Amino acid sequence: MKAIVYKSTGSWYVLRDEAGKIWNGRTKGVMKLDDITSTNPVAVGDWVEAEAENEQENVAIITTILDRNNYINRQSPRHKHQHHIVAANLDQTLLVATLKEPRTSQGFIDRFLVAAEMYHVPAIIVFNKSDLYRDKELVKYQQWKEMYEAVGYPVMLLSAEKNEGIEELQQLLLGKTTLVSGHSGVGKSSLLNRIIPEMSLKTGEISGWSGKGQHTTTFAEMFDLPGGGRLIDTPGMREFGLVDIEKQELSHYFPEMRERLNDCQFNNCLHYNEPGCAIKQAVVDQVIHEDRYISYLGILDSIEEKSY
Repeated sequence: MKAIVYKSTGSWYVLRDEAGKIWNGRTKGVMKLDDITSTNPVAVGDWVEAEAENEQENVAIITTILDRNNYINRQSPRHKHQHHIVAANLDQTLLVATLKEPRTSQGFIDRFLVAAEMYHVPAIIVFNKSDLYRDKELVKYQQWKEMYEAVGYPVMLLSAEKNEGIEELQQLLLGKTTLVSGHSGVGKSSLLNRIIPEMSLKTGEISGWSGKGQHTTTFAEMFDLPGGGRLIDTPGMREFGLVDIEKQELSHYFPEMRERLNDCQFNNCLHYNEPGCAIKQAVVDQVIHEDRYISYLGILDSIEEKSY
């Protein structure tokens, strides 16, 4: 049978087959995908082939992972040199950020956007907890909104607490599979409960399955949206560790830099201190935002450290 993975704990999976039946799935032996070594070969959002092992208890064996349209990968939270596939087969990704209690750093946002660009997944940024913002935060929001929208990322302001901006967001999610991510404490759960009012009921539906009691905090879970589409919820992340990225590639994942790379004097320009650099000139001309360039340099430095 063909089924889609709704939840994972790394060894057990919740699957839904094409008839809508829920199965508890597991893999037999080690499953590897071409060119990917990850801590979790089967990811939420994957379509798989499975065989029923125990019809009464709805247990199935996953035999094949079907081809993915895309996926998002990050550094494994537990193993620095291993990958962790966050989710697969995405239409878009939603980054939930906050400017107060806690404040999301621009570095975190930009790392996340680089990952989305690397894996060709369109990104939306929403700033939650607007009910807490004073003038200072609203000014910062406006600055960041202009900076990110100029590059092509939709930016929204909302309050899950006050139920403001939720309908507008729901329109963007309709009929699409969306990965939802963000730091711990940004109010992601409150936001998801606004978007899917019956979500707490749905989580209860599969709480009695075989993986109960296992450590699930580093894994994602998918929920159906009332009007069509799916949301993949991920646990709060302290940082977004990029994997498989070379220093030379980084500027390709900043859209405002990508369109100017051919204008640099050198093909292998890192846009750091090379002469004839079109990117640095664009920063001087205020065509590329200085804060985005500083963010680029910060990520570039972190890649350098890891290569030693």
